[in-house]
Amino acid sequence: MSFDIVKRFPDPAWLDGMAHKLDAKMQFAVQKAREVSFIPYSTENGQWKETGIGWWTNGFWPAAMWQMYRATGKELYREEAIRAEKMLDEAQRDFKNLSHDAGFMWLIHSGVRYHLEQNPDSFDRTLFAAHMLASRFNPSGFIRAWNDNGKENRAGWAIVDCMMNLPLLYWASQVTGDPRFKLIAMAHADTTMRTFVRHDGSCNHIVIFDPVTGETLETIGGQGYENGSSWSRGQAWALYGFVLSFLHTGKQEYLDTAKRVAHYFISQITDDYIPRCDFRQPEEPEIKDNAAGNIAACGLLELCQIVPDSEAKSYYDAAVRILKAQEENCADWSEKSPAIFTKCTSAYNDLTGRHITMQYADYYFIEAIGKLRGEQLLFWHSERTE
Repeated sequence: MSFDIVKRFPDPAWLDGMAHKLDAKMQFAVQKAREVSFIPYSTENGQWKETGIGWWTNGFWPAAMWQMYRATGKELYREEAIRAEKMLDEAQRDFKNLSHDAGFMWLIHSGVRYHLEQNPDSFDRTLFAAHMLASRFNPSGFIRAWNDNGKENRAGWAIVDCMMNLPLLYWASQVTGDPRFKLIAMAHADTTMRTFVRHDGSCNHIVIFDPVTGETLETIGGQGYENGSSWSRGQAWALYGFVLSFLHTGKQEYLDTAKRVAHYFISQITDDYIPRCDFRQPEEPEIKDNAAGNIAACGLLELCQIVPDSEAKSYYDAAVRILKAQEENCADWSEKSPAIFTKCTSAYNDLTGRHITMQYADYYFIEAIGKLRGEQLLFWHSERTE
């Protein structure tokens, strides 16, 4: 790597401070997690709020624990990661209700544990998840997102979020030697390039295909403001997702697409460097999404390490500014709540989901701080380590 993101960081004292703050906060968060019988996602009245075991974000909590264990060596975090991993076995037993989010749910903790410890049960969990994700592939070229909900037949629905789940399939081909998983991932990535990413680098959230012919029937706004808008977290999923697909395949088009999405994302960040929920939303009310910022920052930090130095600085500077701005203005380091980031938004038109806590926003901040402090194990690509 020619662009050293660790040596270039302008404020090492800030990074050290973040490491100490994260350790203190996450020890408190673990304490609160052990008071409940579910995996943390969001909070209510300063307590973890209950979610079902099949909720798509449940892999981020044990993944955060592995990140913290890597950073501190404290057994508390490893034990909590394994406790949550075992809890998630119930979700695999209820496999009919799994969605395209199997990568989020298992790769970044069970896959990591297998990489670090060669645990056979973790291997089985991760490979099972990969088979579940591969089974959602439609030969017309896309991975189906959700199951039917009783109102809509979703056989042709695909969403941009799935780009971040493709590393599970790349992993499966790496560990089994079976190319089918990788071919499915690349087919979906190719379809996403063609039908989700617009010429200006903005992205659709949901594309509905004819499930028989693969023809694009409709694009809808999904969690963004409206159809044709630009949901910022969707841009972040695409940015980081295409970087990861490039790292796994070396396909230049994926890198080019990641750069195009990155340019758009950076161009839409306002002076405060905290992303709006949708880059095309009305000026009022001002709805932000910390999750979008932290996800994008992680993608930008990976992107700047695989492009020429002449390009890298703009990506790096944007990532650092986002992280610092969000921490300064939106982070809660107190023990009033076990969550850190306070201005996450689940969907623009979900009024109760505006400016809430979401555990995966915290996860991506932890991941980004780890990168800046020299963590070389990329949880989304465990083969890329030094």
